[in-house]
Amino acid sequence: MNNKRKTILFRWLKVITLFYAVIGIALFYLQDHFLFHPTKIERNVAWKFEVPFEEMDLPFNKTDTINLVKFFPVNTVRRGVVLYFHGNKENIGRYAKYAANFTKNGYEVWMEDYPGFGKSIGARNEKLLYRQAEQLYKMAATKYHADSIIIYGKSFGTGIAAYVASGNTARQLILETPYYSIPALFSCYAPIYPSERMANYKIPTNEFLETVKCPVTIFHGTDDGVIPYRSAKKLKEVLKPKDQFITIEGGTHHNLNDFDLFHQKLDSVLKKD
Repeated sequence: MNNKRKTILFRWLKVITLFYAVIGIALFYLQDHFLFHPTKIERNVAWKFEVPFEEMDLPFNKTDTINLVKFFPVNTVRRGVVLYFHGNKENIGRYAKYAANFTKNGYEVWMEDYPGFGKSIGARNEKLLYRQAEQLYKMAATKYHADSIIIYGKSFGTGIAAYVASGNTARQLILETPYYSIPALFSCYAPIYPSERMANYKIPTNEFLETVKCPVTIFHGTDDGVIPYRSAKKLKEVLKPKDQFITIEGGTHHNLNDFDLFHQKLDSVLKKD
């Protein structure tokens, strides 16, 4: 190789290295922006939902307050409560429509907003998300026996739900479009970067599931473009023999609620004695 070719090759190597470094730095410092897409709401704005509900604030410490909405079935008889940990977009208002999946079966639905979402205020990090979710479970346990508590996670909330179920007793853990872990999810989008070391959030759903004692039901669509099906499919390795992994053929990240199979299986789990 002559000197001219070596010079050109060296220049290209420098450009590629610089490009790799710039993208890596951007991914590291902007990862919270990529991971969370909250919509804030003024605290004096009243929620409006089609099902009966009650709103309450949970002071977590001097600076953090979690906004919680409880949705109620029309029938006064309660089968139990669903602790619903939602996804990474907007706020409770985006996910409230799904409460009907549970209230029609006689369950209350308790849905919290993460800090920075909706009316919830305060710091947001992995440990705080765990602690706040744990407090929600403890509050539910003062009203309902463990065998009447269902822990439900959707998208980002699946890891939080799995964490709560890993350290507590519940009737059922249900995960809709879960991920193996946050680093594993990042690696699906940026496989050439050391995601395990770069990710500020780990949330290892796979590790939590290893210690979950209650039955687990997982829903995932084959056409999920946000959390690839292959990421969720790896969770089969840590499921118990009687746990369910339900594949929705053609389902995406946002439309599993439109499939009859989803509702058939969900209703079956909720009605099971």
